[in-house]
Formats: sequence, structure tokens, C-alpha cells
Amino acid sequence: MNRITRTPVPMPAAQLPADAKHPLHTPAELVGNTPVLWIGEPFTAAGRGFWAKLEGHNPGGIKDRTALHMVHAARERGRLLPGARIIESTSGTLGLGLTLAGVSYGHPVTVVSDPGMEPLMTGLLTAYGAEVDLVTGPHAQGGWQAARRQRVEALLAAHPASWCPDQYNNPDNVAAYAPLARELVTQLGCVDTLVVSVGTGGHSAGIASVLRGVFPRLRVVGVDTTGSTIFGQPAGPRLMRGLGSSIYPRNVAYDLFDEVHWVAAPEAVWAARRLARDHYATGGWSVGAVALVARWLARTLPPEDRIVAVFPDGPQRYVGTVFDDAYCRRHQLLGRLPADHPDKIAHCGERTVSRWTRCTHITDPLAPGAHELTEAAR
Repeated sequence: MNRITRTPVPMPAAQLPADAKHPLHTPAELVGNTPVLWIGEPFTAAGRGFWAKLEGHNPGGIKDRTALHMVHAARERGRLLPGARIIESTSGTLGLGLTLAGVSYGHPVTVVSDPGMEPLMTGLLTAYGAEVDLVTGPHAQGGWQAARRQRVEALLAAHPASWCPDQYNNPDNVAAYAPLARELVTQLGCVDTLVVSVGTGGHSAGIASVLRGVFPRLRVVGVDTTGSTIFGQPAGPRLMRGLGSSIYPRNVAYDLFDEVHWVAAPEAVWAARRLARDHYATGGWSVGAVALVARWLARTLPPEDRIVAVFPDGPQRYVGTVFDDAYCRRHQLLGRLPADHPDKIAHCGERTVSRWTRCTHITDPLAPGAHELTEAAR
């Protein structure tokens, strides 16, 4: 039998792609310079669409950026000593970033979460060397987030040399996203509308503040979940993780937002699944919610408006939730198509919303007089 021998032909250096990635020495170098993808029809109306910044191409997601930056800044200031333990509350994605920072800088990591964390995420964090500490019950007023933060305080007291990034209030969380904003300017040249999910407030404030400095007329659209208190709604049950809050993070830059949209879990699931089927680019709760809003904006804004939606992560951690039929049936998430347009309220505290709703009058719920204004609106 004749055997065919194939001799590889080396590609001349002149023919190598100019943007070929160089070999890397540390896992931290995998973070950043994520791609931007056009999302058009069939997900959007014919001739309309938006650009998606795919932060799921980072090793763990968008919060790899802030974890590395916060850890580096704390080490530089002497607040995080060599080899000291990092302890933080997270629903998952920041935990992955902190384990990456721990490996990169030589720190053990304890992640405090709750029973809602997906088993896949718990397994990944453990595989990467993190200790996962789960609280057993929600706080009476502040829900799971407040319970997790109380547990963090107890662990910090038990480990006096340890350090907590405090992602909800740490300004380094915001500063970490300036490179992402500059990447968008380089990749797209111009941004007219930015669509971002809001949780700790870090990436929305960090990206929007830099982009508005470059494009003063930038429209910033925040995306929250129903049941979240961030923009003045009352606290309620929240199935979605990664966006929303039952506390008031001080990193949220209320003055930067032109409008906010609340999205319910079934609506986010519909959008995330449609994205997967139509564009092979998707993610979980935050991505579905952001994509739903960006899809509507692409249909209603002038066609020349350049819309950018930030997709915080990919679909991997959601195979047992958003993309699992049995899970979605248990929580009545399937077969509930979102409306063509969001509902609208005049003030964020006007009434409790339970479906996709928007508001263009944004105030800080903790600002003086905000409570009285909310009560008057009701």
C-alpha cells in the first residue's frame, strides 16, 4: 500500500497575520482585547443591529479585568500583603477573576456565595484552588447579598491579615474598565449608545465615564433585573444572577445613565436562547437582558446610531439554568415571549415592575429627598 507523506510547508513570516497573538507567559495576559461582533438579523429587525463586546472571551468573564486590577492596586498600596488571603462575596464571575488573580500574584482565595451558585461554578472555583464558603440563609432585610457580606466580615476577623476587595464600593473596580472603553474606541471608532448591565456598578461606570469623555453625546442605557433595589425599586425575589442587587452599591454612577430598563427572567432567557440559535454568540442572564434592550434600541433609534452592548460572559456556566429545559420549566421561564416594546414608568419608584420596563428619570435612591420623592410618586 502506498503511504502518502505530507510535509508541512512553513508560512513565510511576511504572510503571518499582523494581529497574530504572541505567546504568553502568565494567565493574566489572557485578559483583555476581547472581540466585537455584529448582531443583526434574524435576531434584530432587517437592516438594523448592534455591536456586542464579547467579554466571555476572557478566561472567566468581564470581572477578570477588575479582579486583577483591584488586587494589583491593593498590593501596590500595601493593603494586600504578599501571600495574604483574599476574601470576597460574589455570585460567581468575580470569584473566577479573583482565583485568576490569586494564581497570578500568589494569594489564596475564599469566595463567599449562597446556595443559588450553580454547581458548575462551584466546581470551577474549587478546581482553580478557591475555597467556597456558602451562607445558609438570607439576611432579613438585605437578602443573600447582605448575608454573604456579613459572612465576609466574620472571615476577615478570623484571618486578620486577609483582604476584601469590596467590589461594591471600591473605586478600583470602576477604574479597571478604562482599558475596555479604549478598546471599543479603537475597534469601532465611534460609539453613540452604550448598553450595560448593572450589578456592582463597576463596569457600567468605568466604561461609560471614559466613553463619555470621548463622545460627549453618548447615550448610556443601564439594564437591571426586576426585584433589584439599585434604581429605587423595592427588593423582591431575584432568579437572575450577575446583575441587580438587594443593596445599594456606591460604585453605581447614577448621573451617567440616560435611562434604565428592568428585565424579567423569562425575557432574558428568551433573548439568550435566540442569540445562541441565531448568532452562536450568547451568555446567561446579563447577556440575555442586555441583548433584549439593545435589540429594541436598534429598531427604534436612527439607523446610523452605533449601539454597543457589553456581554459580560459566555454561556458555559448557564448550561444548568438558562439553557436547561427542565430548570426553565420548573421556574416557568419558557414560552413567555417578551413584548415588542418595554412598559414605561415616569419615575423609578412609581410602582413595582414585574416585566420589561424602562424609565428615563434616574436618581440615586440614597440621595437626600429620594425616599420622599418615591413615596409621593406612589
